[in-house]
Amino acid sequence: MKNIKITLSFLVLIMVLLSCKKYLDKLPDDLTTEKETFARYERVNQLVTDLYSKSKGANVPLAWFYHFSSAAITDEAEGTTVEGGITNSYNTGDWTPNGLPGDNGQFWDDLYSGIRKANVILAGIAANKTPDNPIQPGDLEKRIGETYFLRAYLHYLVLRIYGEAPYVERAVQTSNELDFKPESVHAMTEKIVKDATEAYNRLPASQDGQNFARVDKGACLGLIAVTRWTAATPLWNGAKANGYTGNRKFEGDYTYKATRWEAARDAAKAVLDFKNEAGGLRYKLYDRYSNKDFNDSGNKDYNGATVYTRLWQMFYDMDAFQNEAVWFVTRSKGEGWFGDVYPPSRGGGARQQPVQEQVDEYEYISPNGFGYPVYSSRAIIDGYDDANPYQSVKRDPRFYRDIIYHGAPFRNGNNQPSTLTTASGSDKINASNATRTGYYLRKFLQEAWNRDGSVSITAPPVWRLPEFIYIYAEAVNETSGPTQEIYDLINTVRARSFMAPMPPEAASNPSVMRDYIKRERRVEFFYENKRAFDSRLYLEPNNSTELAREQAWNSSGSTGTERSQKYWLQNPRPYPKTQHMINGMRPVVNPNGKIVIDGIKYSMERFFVEDRVFQTPKHYLFPIMQGELQRAPGLVQNPGW
Repeated sequence: MKNIKITLSFLVLIMVLLSCKKYLDKLPDDLTTEKETFARYERVNQLVTDLYSKSKGANVPLAWFYHFSSAAITDEAEGTTVEGGITNSYNTGDWTPNGLPGDNGQFWDDLYSGIRKANVILAGIAANKTPDNPIQPGDLEKRIGETYFLRAYLHYLVLRIYGEAPYVERAVQTSNELDFKPESVHAMTEKIVKDATEAYNRLPASQDGQNFARVDKGACLGLIAVTRWTAATPLWNGAKANGYTGNRKFEGDYTYKATRWEAARDAAKAVLDFKNEAGGLRYKLYDRYSNKDFNDSGNKDYNGATVYTRLWQMFYDMDAFQNEAVWFVTRSKGEGWFGDVYPPSRGGGARQQPVQEQVDEYEYISPNGFGYPVYSSRAIIDGYDDANPYQSVKRDPRFYRDIIYHGAPFRNGNNQPSTLTTASGSDKINASNATRTGYYLRKFLQEAWNRDGSVSITAPPVWRLPEFIYIYAEAVNETSGPTQEIYDLINTVRARSFMAPMPPEAASNPSVMRDYIKRERRVEFFYENKRAFDSRLYLEPNNSTELAREQAWNSSGSTGTERSQKYWLQNPRPYPKTQHMINGMRPVVNPNGKIVIDGIKYSMERFFVEDRVFQTPKHYLFPIMQGELQRAPGLVQNPGW
C-alpha cells in the first residue's frame, strides 16, 4: 500500500510539473503585482514548481540535445542525420559563438534565465514576508531550500559546459546590459557549495508522499560532491601539467592541489554515509531479482537469457528511484523515443548507435574469476576471439543489456524471439535508417513495450549511488592510493550487475585502480550524459598516452578501415580517446566463422566509420554566444573561440 501511495503521488507531481503556469515569465505585469504574488504561499509554490520544470529542461540525460543524447558527440555513439543532424554538426566542428545546434534549454541564456527565476523567488519571499502554508506548516521553508538548491544546480550546469562564469545571486532583467564578471571555477565551486549547504539546512532527509521527487538533503550532498569532483579533475586541477594549452582568465588558479581531491573524497563519503530519518543508510544499490531472472517487463524472455531482469528494471522500478537515485528529473521522454532507437526491423530509426570504442570497454570474465579488458595481455590466452567477440568469452552483463550486436537475441517486429543480423535485411549496416557502426542501442529499452500506447521514461537519474562510489574511490586512490575499502566498494557495483570483481592487483596498484575506475564509470554510465563531459575533464584529447595511440593508429595502414583492423591485430589496445574518430564492427561471411545465423557462418571484422573534429583547447569548453559578450562586456570568451 505504501508503494502504491508513493507511486500515485509521484504521478501527481509529474502532472504538476507539466501543467504549471510560468508565472515568473510574466512578472511584473498589469494583472498580478509582485506584492500580490508573494503574499500567498500557493503562488510561491507554483513559482518553485515552475523552476523545477526549467531545471529539468536544462539537463535531461536521455536527450541533452532535445532530439539526441550527448553520447553521439563522443566515442560512445554515432548519430544519424535526421532533424538537422544535431550531433554531426559538433563532430564536424560546425559550431560557433554565433550558434549552437540542438539548444534544449541547456545553454547560457536559458541557464541564466532559470537562475534569474530562482533569484526573483528568493528576493520576493524575503521582501514580502510570504506566509507559510496554512495547511502544512514548514512547506515554505522547504520551497526556499529547494530554490537555493536549484540556483546552485543551474550554476553547476553553467560551470560544466562553460567553465569560468558569473555567479549571479540577485535578480536582474535579462534584457538589460549586464555588469557581471566571470569568476574562477574554484570560486564558483565554493558558492555552489554554499547555496547547496543553505538548501541542506532547510530540507528534510527525504521527501515522501506528494513531495516525492523534490530536492532533499541527499540531493544537496550529491551536488556538493559532484561539484567538488569536477573541480578536482585535470581540466581545473593541474591542467598545464596534463597538456592543456589554453589561457583562461584565471589560469593561475588551476595548478594542481591535492586538497581538491581530499574535498571531493569527503563530499562523496558524506553521500555514502548519509542516514535517513530512521538512522539507516539513505541510499543503497538496487538489487531486486536474482541471477536466474531474465524476463522483461512483459514477463517474457526474448533475450536468450543474456539480459538480467535486474539490469532492465533498475531504470524503471520505483524502488530504484526511492533508494538509489540521488537526483532525477521526471518523464525524460515518451514512447517516441523507442521509435528513435529501435532497429529498422522493429520500425525504428536507429537514431544513435553505439561505436566500437565503447564496446571495447566492456570487460570479459576470466576463467580465474576476475574481470579484465578485452585488450589486456591475457585476453587471448583466456579465449577472447576478436572474430567472435560477443560469445567467445562472457562479457560484462551490462554489455548484453546496453548493446544490440550481430547475432544478439532480440524480439522481432512480430513479437517473436529472433536473432538480429547486421549482414542482411533492413538492419544491415548502412541500409536505410540502419546502423553505420554495426550496433544498435539496447540500454533503457523495455522490449515488451510497443509504440501503440502511452509510455513515459524517467530513466536515467541525473545522479545515482554508483556516481558517488566512483568519486570516493577515485579521490581515495588519488590522495593515498588504493585501499581494500574502495576495492570492495567498486566490486559491490559490479556484483549488482552480476559482473566478476576486479583482480587483486587493483587493490595495491594506483595505476591499475585508476584504469578500472575510469572503465567502470564509462560502462556503468554509458548513454547517461556523462562521457561528453568526462572526456573533457580528463583532457583526454591532450593525454600523452592517447596521442601516442593516435600516432600508432595513423601509421597502421593507408586507409581508415585498414588502420582500424591492423591497429588492433598488431597490438590489442583501446582506440585513442582523442575524439578524432569512431570505429565499428561488421560481419563477413567465413566458412570457419563461429557466429551462425540462418545457416550462414560469420566472423567479425573491425572497420573505420568516420573522422571527427575535436580541436584543443577550443572544444574543451563551449563558446559564450557573441550576443552575450556584447551585452555583458565583463565576460571573457573561452580559449580558442
